[in-house]
This record gives sequence, structure tokens and C-alpha cells, in this order.
Amino acid sequence: MNDEERLARAALSRLAEPGDHRYTSLAAELGAVEFHRQLLMQRDLHGVLIDAAARLASTDPEAELARAATLGIRFVIPGDDEWPRQLDDLAMAGELHERGGVPIGLWVRGPLRLDRLEESVAVVGSRSATTYGTSVAGEIAAVAARAEVTVVSGAAYGIDQAAHRGAVAMGGPTVAVLACGADRIYPKAHAALIEHIAATGAVVSEAPLGCSPQRVRFLARNRLIAALTRGTVIVEAAVRSGALNTANWADRLNRSVMGVPGPVTSAPSGGVHQLIRTGGATLVTSGHEVLEMVGKAGEHLLAPPRGPETSRDLLPVRQRQVLDAVPVATGASVPSIARVAGLGLLEVRSALSRLHAAGLVEEADDGWRLAALART
Repeated sequence: MNDEERLARAALSRLAEPGDHRYTSLAAELGAVEFHRQLLMQRDLHGVLIDAAARLASTDPEAELARAATLGIRFVIPGDDEWPRQLDDLAMAGELHERGGVPIGLWVRGPLRLDRLEESVAVVGSRSATTYGTSVAGEIAAVAARAEVTVVSGAAYGIDQAAHRGAVAMGGPTVAVLACGADRIYPKAHAALIEHIAATGAVVSEAPLGCSPQRVRFLARNRLIAALTRGTVIVEAAVRSGALNTANWADRLNRSVMGVPGPVTSAPSGGVHQLIRTGGATLVTSGHEVLEMVGKAGEHLLAPPRGPETSRDLLPVRQRQVLDAVPVATGASVPSIARVAGLGLLEVRSALSRLHAAGLVEEADDGWRLAALART
């Protein structure tokens, strides 16, 4: 991208609230340079000039980019080699809460390039997570990281934190998408975690430097988490939860939406259960099931779960019929076993001979009975 385009988008990033659909749509329709020029000429488009007026006079995109560079933060825009092209799907995903569209640009801190996120999964959920929820989120993230699938989350308390830590524990990269500027730490208690992510993965924000976290910015942030990844896993979300907003975006973008069930009496899992019940999410219980959902065709396939196979399972049906008729302790004669099994004497004798050879029955003075192998 040329310098004029980058400067225009840096200016618009400062003027617009993250994800404001008016700005993202006008930037796509007119081009960032022309859109910014129209604003400088005091032309109001869709009412954006009125909202941007207070910020317009003080905007200095050159200084903004220079300051970002001194902090190790780069501004990635559409058309850059690093631009994650999956974000372009947001152009057709509509809007929620007046937020939507392709980001004007992304402020990125960390060595991980965003164009490497084709193999990625989002793990999000409740801030007030239970021990069960954080354990499952950590396991899912660890399995994903071990398979070289990047874990994306929001660095919040609870499930987000557990997801990032699960990936870090496996030495895998992880991405934190923030609702504040990429130069800020939120929440403060996660300073060490966010700094580690910035050193090994990527801290990403649509908001320019210095911006504080606000409710509406979290809603804008959620669409980025959904769009960057192949699928979103919801681990513990109450009926009113921001994580469900992320799931909504993932569904709009035709990404996989997965839900981890909790106890049916658990309020923190109520929103997840509703998603699963209405077909809005696929039930998953492990990291391996998540990999199967977000992997390419033929990758990470799981065999249907089965209980351990026993020697009894390998028997023909009629031999099992005879075996079921043999008593456990007290011996029984062949005629007695034949009556219980409902089979002829010759077939029962033949079956007992084979079962004896397999170590499943034994013959004593009082008749046939189950051997120790069959009893266990």
C-alpha cells in the first residue's frame, strides 16, 4: 500500500469508533483516501462528520504512525502482504449493534504475522468462569497449539485467560484481540500474560493507540475474533454473555460454532446449552473434537468412541447365546443349558467345546460353569 493510503486509514482509525459501520462501508465504497479528503473538506457523509468533528482538527496520522513504530506497533491495512484476507468476509456479514464491516486497519504488536492465521481457532467464554470451564478451555487450547493451530481470544478474565495460557503452555503462538489500544494493558492483572503474548504472538486492536476499553468496543472486537479464525468455541456463557455475540458473528461468517456443555444446572453454561439445543453450535468435549471441526477435509479425523472390546464381543451370536445360559458358580448339564439357551443339544455341545477352548467356560463334576475370564 502507498503512503497516502496508509496515512488516510491511520487518520480514519483515529476518527472512527472501531467497527462503526458507516465508516467501514464508506471506506470500502469511496476508498480511504477519498473518504478522508471529503471529511477534511467538511462534507458530511451519513452523519459521520458531526461525530468526527471533535477529533478531526487534532488528527495527525504521520505522528500517530511514528509513535506506534517507536512502541513496536505496526499498522496493518487491507492490501498489505500481512493483511489476513479472511477479514474481508466481514464485508458481507451485515452489522450487529451498528458495528460491522471490514476494519479500516489493525494495530498489531508482536512478531506473529496476521496472514499466518489461516489455521486458527477462537476460544472464548465467561469472565466469571468455573474451575471446570477454565480446565476445559485450557485443554482445548493446548491441544490446538500442539497441532500448530493458533489460539485467538480476548485476554479477558476467565475462559479467555485459560485459553491463552493453554496455548502458551504448549509453546504455541496465541493472539489477543483487545477492545483498547494495542499499547494498553487490559485488564491490568493480565499484564504479564499480555506482554508475553506481545513477545511471542500478537496483540491486535482495531482501536488506535491510547484508546480505553468501552462496552461498544468489545462488541466491535468480537467480530474480529470470529472473522480471524476458522471456528469459535464457546466455553461457559450465560444466557446474556458477550461470548454469544462472538458466536453470532461466527455464524454470520459461515465459520464453525462449537459449544462445550456444562452441568444442566449451571447458569454459566445456560447460553451455551441454548446454542446447542437450537442447532446454533456443535457440541464438542475435547480439543481433538475441535481440531476435527476446524481442520481441512480429511485432517484430524476421529474414530467414533467405543468402549473396550471384550472376548465376549468377538463371539458369534449363537455362542454368546450359549454363554449367557451357562451358570456362574453351580455347574449345569448340557441339556439344562440347551433348554435355557433355546438351542439343540448338538449345537450347544459344539459351542461349549469352542467356549472351553477360548477359556470362557470350564467343566467340573457337577457340569459346565463360567470360567474366570467370562466372569470378569
